[in-house]
Amino acid sequence: HRNLQKLSLFGDISILQQHGSISNTYLGKVDPDGKKIKQIQQLFEEILGNSRQLKWLSCGFMLQIVTPTSLSSLSNPIANTMEHLSLLDNHIPGNTTLITAVELERFVNLRSLALDFCDFTAEMAKVLADSNHVPLHRLSLLVHSVSIMHKSLDSMPEDENWKALTRNSTNLRVYIMAFDVKSDDMLRILKPSIPLERIHFDSYITCVSGAVVDLISRQYDKFLTHFILMNDVIDMSGFPDLSDNRNEDPLVLLAWRCTRLSLLAVHGYTVWAHNLIAIARLRGSDLKVLEVTEESIDFDQGELADQDVDPVHNLIEQVSLGLGRPWHAVMDIELLSVFTEPTRHFYREMQSFSEGI
Repeated sequence: HRNLQKLSLFGDISILQQHGSISNTYLGKVDPDGKKIKQIQQLFEEILGNSRQLKWLSCGFMLQIVTPTSLSSLSNPIANTMEHLSLLDNHIPGNTTLITAVELERFVNLRSLALDFCDFTAEMAKVLADSNHVPLHRLSLLVHSVSIMHKSLDSMPEDENWKALTRNSTNLRVYIMAFDVKSDDMLRILKPSIPLERIHFDSYITCVSGAVVDLISRQYDKFLTHFILMNDVIDMSGFPDLSDNRNEDPLVLLAWRCTRLSLLAVHGYTVWAHNLIAIARLRGSDLKVLEVTEESIDFDQGELADQDVDPVHNLIEQVSLGLGRPWHAVMDIELLSVFTEPTRHFYREMQSFSEGI
């Protein structure tokens, strides 16, 4: 494996995961004395230590395979020439991180980086903004409620850190996936100077607020291309309505302000039919993907009262006209292109996002 140039490992935690946390009792049964996990950790460090041409190292949710000391196994020449690094594991106990700002100083040639958001500190942003570091092109950040609970947001980059980073890395684009994150936390996280190109919200418990969507549309209008809203809340009594008590619907404003928007996917939030038509007309054929599940679409009383017009047929016709191509609602949530287990989706998207430099 001395010739190994790319190492990508993904642990499918959905098999073990119940409601967002992995049972230690299960791990205790399969590896009671922790010997197996230690052996695998040592093998992983041996691979890193013996590598001579490694350019791409990507480890996602590998359940303690990667430890805070793993990267020290890489020689300086390899760390100095590494182009992509992703270390993702939101189940590390306490406030442990897989990489520190000091360790990151060795990776002067990184083009793309993916981390848990709580691990991406102001100090790391300063390291990447330093002139001896090549410009960073892609940064993927996973914001998870579990991490925020254990690690807090106190060390995250402030707006001046993002400004300094984008001065050194003028082509930097950022991809964020937020999993069950409270709106108050998102309003803290979303600094104005983040060059945010893609954002994906996934919820089981905590829904996104209209205020967050509104902030995104105002701050990232020059960058945003992908916007995904997924809500798998068990309560089927009614989906949250982002336009509730507002003159303008936040998703319509997003389509109006974000002129580079090419993908919009929504499930589990109320999307009014007339707003969907407005979105299609505003972005037209530039909106390459418009995916809304059938159950998320609602019609106001005026549309339903008109006996001469079938509201569903009219919606399909008007959205298709706006987009300049045939369109229909997604009939089954499992047919959504973004419908997979969230960490798997993030890992897959992060890989393609990082490769697209």
